[in-house]
Amino acid sequence: EAEERNLSYEEYLLALLESESQTREENQRQRRLKQATFPVQKTLDTYDFSLMPSLNRNRFITLAKGDFVNKKENIILLGNSGTGKSHLAISLGIEMVQIGYKTKFITASELVEELLMANAEHKLGTFEKKWLKFDVIIVDELGYVPFSKTGAELLFQFFSSRYERASVIITTNLEFAEWTNLFGDEKMTTALLDRLTHRSHIQLLNGESYRFRQSMKQRENSEG
Repeated sequence: EAEERNLSYEEYLLALLESESQTREENQRQRRLKQATFPVQKTLDTYDFSLMPSLNRNRFITLAKGDFVNKKENIILLGNSGTGKSHLAISLGIEMVQIGYKTKFITASELVEELLMANAEHKLGTFEKKWLKFDVIIVDELGYVPFSKTGAELLFQFFSSRYERASVIITTNLEFAEWTNLFGDEKMTTALLDRLTHRSHIQLLNGESYRFRQSMKQRENSEG
């Protein structure tokens, strides 16, 4: 084959090693992608920033380079329902997978459910260790489903255990002032917000539903 491709033996070996390395890297990437359990595949390119003027597209392109993960920083996407928070969170998560970071997607209600189960089985320590192996955890839809007192306390503990140790991306429809309603305890909520926002990139998605405006724009284009 080296003769057919007009390569020296050394060049052929090098090409073979490069090919094997690329295959191995791609297999690892696919494994990380599967492990991340994204509900859908989304990219920043498919998010129409023109429909959400409060957001800076370049800011997200910078975040997508993954420096926030190296610095153990968080991202909080805060806005009304339908403003594309999950789209942006998944897009950033997929970028982190491409770079090489272990990433995991879960809804807040699913996470609390798993925490309650681990607590009931006296396996919280093991649970937290397992989750600390992920460089980035995306906790989607915080505030959509209320928690029990125990659930809220366990979630507080979970976020606290990751503080300055690993990154989280949170999507929420609640203003920070409303988080007390969700967690039920003012002191605990204040302590949690202090930790989460201390080293955090907070992005506010204001305005009417992104999905509504996107469908209207598509309709106008098709009619035009």
